Amino acid sequence: MNGEPRMEAGPLSSAIFRVARVHKALAGRLLREHGLHPGQELVMMTLWQDGPQRQVDLAETLDSDAATMTRGIARLERAGLVRRTRSTTDRRAVIVEATEESQGLKRLVGEAWAELERATRGGMSPARVEAARELLAELEANVTAVYRGDDASAGPERSG
Repeated sequence: MNGEPRMEAGPLSSAIFRVARVHKALAGRLLREHGLHPGQELVMMTLWQDGPQRQVDLAETLDSDAATMTRGIARLERAGLVRRTRSTTDRRAVIVEATEESQGLKRLVGEAWAELERATRGGMSPARVEAARELLAELEANVTAVYRGDDASAGPERSG
């Protein structure tokens, strides 16, 4: 054995879990160098790209629950990277925006993500990378359908 747990009942799920775990660990290492935790870079990249937005929309865009997003935004705010303000048109809504101070991180986060992408791709050809992306999208769709209760597509194995 090569250190992998024996998961005969779920070899694909086990493989996905292992890849996700080590991928997140590497992302964490690369981001910690810049004072960020995994997931925070996604918030920042979204704000840098799309500009200020309602916190609820940011959570939806990043497929995060409200409590997790609130905690993450609070940490980023304490670090001086984002600012939260009440919407002038809807006092219930909180607007989140990247601060000027965060702009210095933009290049560093981009470099960290580029390094993560290089490490993930390894020596894979562009065709294999695209095939992997397609396979991962199919796996995501399968799991999402079952998670949402629409498991008609998750019946017996399909040929392919």
